[in-house]
Amino acid sequence: MSDGDIPVRVKQMRHEADTVLSVTFETLNGAPLPKAEPGAHVDLILTDDLRRSYSLTAALDGTTAQCTVAVHRDPKSKGGSVYVHDTMRVGDKLRLSRPKNHFALDQSAGHSVLIAGGIGITPILAMVRRLTELGKPWHLHYAARKRSAAAFLPEIEACVAQSNGQGALTPHFDDEVSGALIDLARIFAGAGDTAHFYCCGPEPMLAAYEAAGRAVPKARVHAEYFSAKEEVAREGGFDVVLNRSGKVLHVDAGKTILDVLIANRVSVPFACTEGTCGTCETRVIEGRPDHRDTILTDEERAHGDTMMVCCSGSKSARLVLDL
Repeated sequence: MSDGDIPVRVKQMRHEADTVLSVTFETLNGAPLPKAEPGAHVDLILTDDLRRSYSLTAALDGTTAQCTVAVHRDPKSKGGSVYVHDTMRVGDKLRLSRPKNHFALDQSAGHSVLIAGGIGITPILAMVRRLTELGKPWHLHYAARKRSAAAFLPEIEACVAQSNGQGALTPHFDDEVSGALIDLARIFAGAGDTAHFYCCGPEPMLAAYEAAGRAVPKARVHAEYFSAKEEVAREGGFDVVLNRSGKVLHVDAGKTILDVLIANRVSVPFACTEGTCGTCETRVIEGRPDHRDTILTDEERAHGDTMMVCCSGSKSARLVLDL
């Protein structure tokens, strides 16, 4: 158990869409949860060997003992979403990590363009809530397979009504538009020169989003991935040196660094296993990482002093890690 983990119980579970459950947690002793800005996520420590990251549906101001996440029951689940939907119940006790944020909202922006696909609405909802509170202009483009699959739609519509004309919602449901894709190029072209853009959704949507936004300065284009943009580095054939003990571990082809660490009982926190949550970030003392995550910036990758061991590999024959 990490020193930062927070004991909580499940206070409420509610169906928000066809395959989406929202889960509200409360601290066991009523103590407030740490602050978290829109776009933040927490890890749910579901069992000793099952830890998964989920976005918060609202910011935390440091005074509330409750927080809420939303979980889509993924047919390709590796255990997390199936556990939440099929096993978790109101009253269950578990632990949360402290909030982390790799998808922060720039609250000083003159205009925010929000694009969500499916369960990607979760961090975007937190942004909608905050922007509405601030009276800032925002426009949400929300894509889902059908209206009944769109979680939190009534609440978003309520935010539009409360925004005094500053908020707008353009829904895009596949069964109502005959499968036509969102025109991302048009969205970028029509947003103005100072708008900030945010997108969370499945990989094909995000790939199209990044392609459409290439002409916009990177500082104004923000994205959060469900899974790594590139395949996990599995080529293998390099050594990992654990600096604290001097132990040398060989990473064979077909294995990740995390696979080898776990097999050798080296304790390292992890959750998503795909380089999207940042839980396994580890300091690199020597060597050249082969970065495959979606979190580090180009500058951080170039510096090479940190990496996500769940998905990234090595471009050098030897990596020395701060473990």
